[in-house]
Amino acid sequence: MAHFDSRVMENIEEFQSPEKLYSDLILRVRKYHPSDDISLIERAYHTAVDAHRDQVRKSGEPYVIHPLCVAIILADLELDKETIIAGLLHDVVEDTVMTGEQIARAFGGDVAGLVDGVTKLTSLHLANHYTDKTAAQLEVQGTNLRKMFLAMAKDIRVILIKLADRLHNMRTLKYQSSESQRRIAQETLDIYSPIAERLGISRIKVELDDLSLKYLKPEVYQDLVEKVEARKHERENYVFEIVEDVRRHIAQAGIKGSVDGRVKHYFSIYKKMRNQGKSLDQIYDLFAVRIIVDNVKDCYAALGIIHEMYKPIPGRFKDYIAMPKANMYQSLHTTLMGPLGMPFEIQIRTADMHRAAEYGIAAHWRYKESGSDGGKDGSEEAKLTWLRQILEWQQEMSDNQEFMNLLKSDLNLFSDDVYCFTPNGEVKNLPAGSTPIDFAYSVHSQVGNKMIGAKVNGKLVPIDYKIQNGDRIEILTSVNSPGPSRDWLSIAKSTSAKNKINQFFRHELKDENIQKGKELLLAFCRTKGLDPTEINKGEYQDIIVKRYGFHDWDSVLAAVGHGGLKEGQIVNKLLDLSDKEHHRSLTDEEVLAAVAEGIVPRISQSGNAILVKGVHDVAVRFSKCCNPVPGDDIVGFVTRGRGVTVHRRDCINIRTLSKEDRTRLIDAEWEITEGDEKYVADIRIFANDRSGLLADVSRTLTEKNVSIISVHTRTSKQGLVSMDVSFQVQNREELQNLVEKLRQVDSVVDIQRTSGG
Repeated sequence: MAHFDSRVMENIEEFQSPEKLYSDLILRVRKYHPSDDISLIERAYHTAVDAHRDQVRKSGEPYVIHPLCVAIILADLELDKETIIAGLLHDVVEDTVMTGEQIARAFGGDVAGLVDGVTKLTSLHLANHYTDKTAAQLEVQGTNLRKMFLAMAKDIRVILIKLADRLHNMRTLKYQSSESQRRIAQETLDIYSPIAERLGISRIKVELDDLSLKYLKPEVYQDLVEKVEARKHERENYVFEIVEDVRRHIAQAGIKGSVDGRVKHYFSIYKKMRNQGKSLDQIYDLFAVRIIVDNVKDCYAALGIIHEMYKPIPGRFKDYIAMPKANMYQSLHTTLMGPLGMPFEIQIRTADMHRAAEYGIAAHWRYKESGSDGGKDGSEEAKLTWLRQILEWQQEMSDNQEFMNLLKSDLNLFSDDVYCFTPNGEVKNLPAGSTPIDFAYSVHSQVGNKMIGAKVNGKLVPIDYKIQNGDRIEILTSVNSPGPSRDWLSIAKSTSAKNKINQFFRHELKDENIQKGKELLLAFCRTKGLDPTEINKGEYQDIIVKRYGFHDWDSVLAAVGHGGLKEGQIVNKLLDLSDKEHHRSLTDEEVLAAVAEGIVPRISQSGNAILVKGVHDVAVRFSKCCNPVPGDDIVGFVTRGRGVTVHRRDCINIRTLSKEDRTRLIDAEWEITEGDEKYVADIRIFANDRSGLLADVSRTLTEKNVSIISVHTRTSKQGLVSMDVSFQVQNREELQNLVEKLRQVDSVVDIQRTSGG
């Protein structure tokens, strides 16, 4: 089993060369993978090095260190080689001129599909809070989360790579601005950490939580670190005595197993302090002892021994072996009173349960070779039950704001669960705070629709009764029931129940809603001066039906009629589709054919236009690898499926193009027009170290009203400063004037133009 320690990983990832990190990656892969063939991984490494050549991160390190560290995290999860390779290549399509087709040819369709999935996820900008968002922001966030869950359903390894990518970004978050740190940390806590929990990957989940706390509440985090560290020796001795005592009693009973102790994670301690309204000194169970045995029988035998040794605290025992968590986590948890009157927790599990808790769903791809099923089995399917449920109801739920709100409540993104029983003894797992309404709909839609009452443990209860762990619930139904009340929507807790209640009303009133939807669309068109017959065409309707997951156009109209979709939302989408048809983008073949014609039309690009030889009506974007500004000698590159990317002619990625790819180059030039468009420029200043150097550089730029994006400095042992500065300019002339001005700053030795970090 690979050792996984975030503090060790942070030290490994910083201050090491790509070559050393690559060697470390191969050592980790060989520890668990039975195949000695690492040729594809080695080729992927060299491909990543070449693709990211001359790119640097905000830390100043070579960019390739990031994908290497992502691959190391994936190797620590003992994932298959395809996932390791995709981790190494996950940024090449987004940040370089390399294409998905090239990846497929070199590494196979499996790897190319994973890279494509991660690239699409990278382009999603998830909002960093659920609350206090405008309707437009919630709409965008809901749409993006839908795409994320669809990508996860297609191949769950996509989100595993994304989690590894997010974990390394969190480990190096100190190089970001304070605003970015808070935004990324909140997004991590809201989205990525809960997903890691649902997938059962505790080793990633707990580190994401701790790192999020570090940047969201730095004072709280630092105070926790200092106070825990201050009494570390005392607690370690106390835990050591308990561990030795437990180990001795377990061995005397003839049970084989290992025993270890640990201080709980900072975020876990913080949550306990916050929820209980206590200070750290008032939280006694700061540590947990873990017992790992051979089989389930020994788990319960060890529990009996522990309860004989220490007094269990009433109400603090949880049997997750008999009733696993939603992510299939299994373990016995019991809180006991220690020898000095200090409570502590003991977790008892088998080695297989421990592996499942640490690795989660990632465990199902160990040793995977191309063409195999990756070792996937029923337990993996159980872990993805929640994902399939989301996909089912998100197709029926057309309003993205409603989707966001219910996603939060049902997943929290993932709240605690409550366990209850049917009259036949079947276990039901529901969100905490669920009512008999939620239970009824978890059994079947018709049971919920025909419910007239409920019994809990043999006694009648109101329908807003909050279900408790261990309750035995019986639903009373009647064929004469008129169906659910709209008040149930505010009583039900689970998204599934709310969605099924909404389905009932949509179905019962469908004809009325369809007619109302038609009227709302026509009225909106009239207020905007639009001709409905011009935009409301059958082919556009089909796209919208598919886009929102409906069965037909009448269902869309019904959704508008009952308020699930806004009429403006649909009309604007129809208008967009109409505009796109009249301003169609060219295919790669059409672009290259136009080049051969030798025509030079104008392509508008804000205030400064670009003339691209032989191309018109095609998307143009600026390359991030060299950041051209007006006045630079530029060239266009026909990026497959993504229009034309504009590079500087001296860009390293252009100079190193293969003979085949050089045929995709197009002559391009700037056409300077009136406007105040700004472009990102990156320079590297070399200077002799002295006090006040950074202040003088910053003052020179601010005096010229230049907007500085970022400044990163490094000082060598010889006293030579390397300062990377990113700022905005209007054109090359302005950039050259600034460079000349900066050369006059005392101690500056040289200045070079660079690519962005």
